[in-house]
Amino acid sequence: MRKHYLKHYVLVFAMLLVSGIAFAQTSSITGIAVDTKGETLPGVSVTIDGTTTGTATDINGAFKLNVAPGTYTLTAKYLGYANATQTVTVGAGAANVTFRMESQSQSLNEVVVIGYGTQLKKELTGAITTVSSKDFQKGTITSPEQLINGKVAGVQIVSAGGQPGAGSEITVRAGASLTASNRPLIVIDNVPLSSDGISGVANPLAMINPNDIETFTVLKDANATAIYGSRASNGVILITTKKGSSGKPQINFSTQNSLATIARKVNVLSASQLRDYVNTNGNDAQKALLGDATTDWQDKIYRSAFTTDNNISLSGTTKNTPYRVNIGYLNQDGILMKDKMDRLSGAISVSPRFFDNHLKIDLNIKGSYNRSTFANQSAIGSALLFDPTQPIKSGNEAYGGYFEWEFPVGTLNPNAARNPVGLIELQDNVTIDSIASDA
Repeated sequence: MRKHYLKHYVLVFAMLLVSGIAFAQTSSITGIAVDTKGETLPGVSVTIDGTTTGTATDINGAFKLNVAPGTYTLTAKYLGYANATQTVTVGAGAANVTFRMESQSQSLNEVVVIGYGTQLKKELTGAITTVSSKDFQKGTITSPEQLINGKVAGVQIVSAGGQPGAGSEITVRAGASLTASNRPLIVIDNVPLSSDGISGVANPLAMINPNDIETFTVLKDANATAIYGSRASNGVILITTKKGSSGKPQINFSTQNSLATIARKVNVLSASQLRDYVNTNGNDAQKALLGDATTDWQDKIYRSAFTTDNNISLSGTTKNTPYRVNIGYLNQDGILMKDKMDRLSGAISVSPRFFDNHLKIDLNIKGSYNRSTFANQSAIGSALLFDPTQPIKSGNEAYGGYFEWEFPVGTLNPNAARNPVGLIELQDNVTIDSIASDA
């Protein structure tokens, strides 16, 4: 009996000891959230990064989180304020944190371009979003739509392919039709771009030099797009180009250069691996088809692609007439051999003012010459399927000297993969020369 009671005492003592240890290991993080003026902010969300643990500040802006000792990164979020992050180390006692939240309010006196002029932002009632040049995406930009990718809520921009000048599919608020086109209407300096685009151009926006663009304005709802009628059923994107500036003449030159390579090749059998497999598992007829070469077909069709984008502009004012002249040249190689785009663009903008600046006239002349070469993309799939034990060329003049699988009678085997290098070099690569201008 005594042993039985002794077991109970030991068990109770052990439970108390464990709970005491657990209690000793629990600490807390306390703090307060205030604005830049020191006023407390109730309802601020405070979370521990990488976990689901979080809380909100009370009416006095205070909060408390029970945690184990350690180092934590806390993030405070509040509507209309920038997120605040702090790292705190918690010991045996409580740690204290103060979040100072900075306001992200926007000026309502900003002038916004709309379909029939300009208007103060605070007077707008339609769904309109403006992105100015200071907020554009940075980096090597070759087509205007890349400037606002991810910058406008409700606007989806999906690349149509990796070829230079291939363009993107743009939809505003997910589109309005299941069968018809969901492309928005593009308006450049109050001139609508035809819904059919420019003949022979895969991406009409590629004709525009991104360096010439000042702002994008996206009209999303019926109220904002009403002036354009049914053409604007999928939304409207207004593009305003740069104009002359007041003051002395200024010359600006910019150049951007980049080198692109394929990030990762598809993992396929090498020539030696294929030989080992066929020699182990194949029959005599299959073994006889093996070649003596070692060819990495993906290496043969891909390359390091160089891009250079150069712009020079002259702007200023002469006799109360602001002006701007810009010339740009873009040369972009594609990762796939033979893919290439060249664009030479020019723009002249003159904005004379009359009657003590009560009358302003904008005169714009733009021109662009594009040459786009699109290689045969069938070579990409062939590079994954073609026999790596075969050489690039076999001396067969019927196919320009390139190796191809043939029937015994000398005709091409339609069920076999084609030589990927031959597909690029022999088949006509589509080259498009385009000239666009407006005034």
